[in-house]
Amino acid sequence: MSRYYYYLVLINMIANVIASVPAILLHFHDDGAVSAMIFAVVLGPILVFYFTRFFNHFPGMTLPELLQKTTAKWFYNPFILFLAITWFIAGMITLITYTFLLIRYLTPEMPIIQISLTILLAVIFGCLMKTDRVFYTIEIILLLTVPLTILVFIKAYTNENLRWEFVKEAALYFNQFPNLNAFSACFFLFLGSANLIIFNRFFKNKQNFGFKQLTLIVAISIMTLFTTYFIPIGFNGVEGIGELVYPWITTSDSLRMKFSLIERVLFIFLLFYLGIAFLSILIHWHVSIELLKYVFNFEKFKFKGFKFGVFLPIPFYIGVSLYFVRLLDEYQLFRFSSIFYNILIIFFPMMLILFFFIKRRMKNVKKAEQN
Repeated sequence: MSRYYYYLVLINMIANVIASVPAILLHFHDDGAVSAMIFAVVLGPILVFYFTRFFNHFPGMTLPELLQKTTAKWFYNPFILFLAITWFIAGMITLITYTFLLIRYLTPEMPIIQISLTILLAVIFGCLMKTDRVFYTIEIILLLTVPLTILVFIKAYTNENLRWEFVKEAALYFNQFPNLNAFSACFFLFLGSANLIIFNRFFKNKQNFGFKQLTLIVAISIMTLFTTYFIPIGFNGVEGIGELVYPWITTSDSLRMKFSLIERVLFIFLLFYLGIAFLSILIHWHVSIELLKYVFNFEKFKFKGFKFGVFLPIPFYIGVSLYFVRLLDEYQLFRFSSIFYNILIIFFPMMLILFFFIKRRMKNVKKAEQN
């Protein structure tokens, strides 16, 4: 399997280590969070497997291209528009989360709109790049950020203040009924492969995806979930852990690098995680804008030969994001994210039925093209 495929899966998992996912999980630490994680590790890879195998059947084709060939227009346009809004919201949640993080820990005096605009302007024009250039950007930033992020995780695991008895105590809640909110938050980590609805155009040849590749993804997901959930508990204990808004930020502030230029790991962690957040928003909004192109045919908007149609969604993206940045507080963002994740656990399994329909219709389309 191409390394670019793993970028899509990995970024979705890593970006949520300090976003709303750990806060949701730890909020339900005594109410089915552990069993929800176990449940997600079983069901999540099944979804990853079927999504990846489906697009592997149609190398180089996006979901809108497949739907154009197999479905009626009354279904096609509303459905693609719904997908575009879904991907936009996923990116917006990451944007608002990191805006709140920056204003709380790095730039408390800066106006919130100014922080949001700084991130928005860095991301929004990157979303308009071609899909292959988005991948190349992802690779460069990952090479710079992931090694140092892993170093922070290693320091956390090897730190003398990590109390494994707290971790064991938290694991004892495994026998409770899985909590729905905790399960949906975990399930979201596995949806990186869903970005293939657009990024599959990059994979022109059939990829090798089988048991080994799926096992690797399962192993990474287990490590990610364990790090997301148990390490903050190991540092902060079980009592009161559910009240922390950003558990991993609190955890990273417990770490020190004695011989580094910056001793507090918190600042290093935040800056490098900002790079991961940038990639997560870039991927989600690139997919969203590409989907909108199929609905609104931006090519027809021209002025003296200059095609400006592709820029039309930008004011909408900026305006809506700034509106919600001002509207929501951290608790409301937590609730908003939970509701969004709960919708996704219904929507994405239902897409497998659509994939089955498309596969059957595509056989007829291929026969018709051959004749």
